[in-house]
Amino acid sequence: MTEYKLEVTTGDKQYAGTWDHVFITLIGTEGQSERTELDNYGIDFTTGTTGNYTISTNLSLGKLLLVKVEKDPFLFLPEDEWYISKIVVTTPEGEAILFPCYRWISRGELVELRGGRALKVFEDDHPMLIDHRKEELILKKSLYQKVCMCAVQWKILAEGLPHVNQYNKTSELPAEIRFSKSKTTEFFFTLSYFSGIELKLKGLLGSAEQWESIEDMKNIFWCKKTNMSEYVTEHWKEDDFYGYQFLNALNPNVIKRCSELPPNFPVTEEMVKPFLEEGSSLQEELKKGNIFLCDQKKMDGIPPRSYNGEPLHVTAGLCLFYVNPGNKLMPIAIQLHQQPSEQNPIFLPSDPETDWLLAKMFIRNADAMDHQAVQHLMNTHFLAEVYTVAALRSFSVIHPLYKLLFPHFRYTLHINTESRITIIGPNGTINKSSLGIDGLMELMRRALSEMTYSSLCLPENITARGLESIPNFYYRDDGLKLWNIINSFVKAVVEYYYPSDSVVRKDTELQEWISEIFTHGLLGNKASGFPASFDTVEEVIKFITMVIFTVTAQHAAVNNGQFDYYSWVPNGTLLLRKPPPTTKGQSSMKTILETLPDVGDTVSVAALVCILSEKYTDVVPMGTYPEERFHELAPKQMIKEFQAQLSDLSEAISTRNLQLEIPYLYLNPTEIENSITI
Repeated sequence: MTEYKLEVTTGDKQYAGTWDHVFITLIGTEGQSERTELDNYGIDFTTGTTGNYTISTNLSLGKLLLVKVEKDPFLFLPEDEWYISKIVVTTPEGEAILFPCYRWISRGELVELRGGRALKVFEDDHPMLIDHRKEELILKKSLYQKVCMCAVQWKILAEGLPHVNQYNKTSELPAEIRFSKSKTTEFFFTLSYFSGIELKLKGLLGSAEQWESIEDMKNIFWCKKTNMSEYVTEHWKEDDFYGYQFLNALNPNVIKRCSELPPNFPVTEEMVKPFLEEGSSLQEELKKGNIFLCDQKKMDGIPPRSYNGEPLHVTAGLCLFYVNPGNKLMPIAIQLHQQPSEQNPIFLPSDPETDWLLAKMFIRNADAMDHQAVQHLMNTHFLAEVYTVAALRSFSVIHPLYKLLFPHFRYTLHINTESRITIIGPNGTINKSSLGIDGLMELMRRALSEMTYSSLCLPENITARGLESIPNFYYRDDGLKLWNIINSFVKAVVEYYYPSDSVVRKDTELQEWISEIFTHGLLGNKASGFPASFDTVEEVIKFITMVIFTVTAQHAAVNNGQFDYYSWVPNGTLLLRKPPPTTKGQSSMKTILETLPDVGDTVSVAALVCILSEKYTDVVPMGTYPEERFHELAPKQMIKEFQAQLSDLSEAISTRNLQLEIPYLYLNPTEIENSITI
């Protein structure tokens, strides 16, 4: 008699356990075991536990290939899904083989688990495994059925935008890529509380009243405050803080070093001389590399939405910045439209206070829309969805890169599917912006058509914008360190499984993954520089580094500070009601209040950023891999080294932040989630 020892682990998710009967069949090269019920004395398969079982066979099964898992109902109880984490089988020869699962299993569902080391498609050498892999991939590409695992198709959200997953509702998603039950409960409680209960009690939600004073906006939320949100409330008018935000707030990817002024931005020496170092000139500061530009030309000509029967106004402005001798980035000139004219004056810090403040607000309004639509939604959420769907369709679960990448795609399809209803749907909050959803879609289309691969690779991005040495740029400093840490980890894993370029070219699943991304994410745009295929190990390392950086660090940088910077609506709002100033000396604080959103629109946007910045209890921090997917010791050791480097960086960032008036928190690894989940 031959004995196989099994350790069967039920996940620690809410309601992961089951009362149902569970049956196991072991399949090897020399035969298979009988279908055996796992049944110890007492209660089996409770949440977060591991049960030990024995399966006996007359003869050795040879090399173990598959573990077949089935679940039948217990008595007449209703459906009782079971979340199984993993099964470890110890063979009679003493080899312990990991069979990862990490998914929900329903009644009548037959699940066959692959175990052992990660294998690329051409490394399967047994006919049964070759056939099993082919059937798995066919299933993944087929039309989704409830009994299938993660079979996903592509759908066109809008022409000219990255394609999305096929599902219309989160309830249609496979259980293993939906929110956990605890996350769902917390998410909808937060949604209902901040967008409903508190604001309704105060009579703010839905109010069409205009704010009577700026001070009244401080009372939107009773309890929700952060040190940063309070700092913003007190300092939002200050020019040095305004400049700081273009480096370290929510949209740090727009300014560029300026070596010469654009011809449509006729700033003169006389205009800006008072704001430069004494004795210097604009031309001298341009040569020194101290002048920077934010040019919002991609918004030019996009029709805004209507508001109370009249079209709103969106400015495609230009803002000139100067790094002063105190190493502060200061705005020194603003033009609110692309073409200069008498009705489009250049505003200066020496203008009347409310004129200058209005000019800065219109630049920030356009910046906020660019941030939400392009830098946040499209460049992180939408592209992450493409990476995820392509992986689910192209990789077998036994593929080493699936094992590496899948933890970084947790909940992404769920939050994106939900956001297409609650945020960017016809009644979504983002539709309250000055551009409205149609205008924002056009903005994203323009941005995607101009997108380059290098713009998503932080070291190249920083160099291309000439920002290698601009002072107090903590997004750059922390981001480059994170990029290098991720790159080192990815390099170790990829080179372990891909010892040569020929192995890369031979891997059809890997080639299909990048081909689907190029086709459905970049829409086949060769000018983008995105790879359509991989020829070298180096190309694979760089691309996967970019993917992991995007879904962890970059998303944290553009998402996690939304409450900090946007809950104080005058600092950055998606909606401005009045047209921009065309002459100087005609504005007042009354003009500011009339230009800002009304009470109802203000609080609905404030509620949204509160929800998007909320922390949930089932968060998985960056570099944490609670699901054991790798069987081999080498990648497990690489993960430990990755985590140690992240821990060292976290400590260094925390120490640095103690010395800063405004701590930069968003790229501290402890504050970054392992995937896009909100």
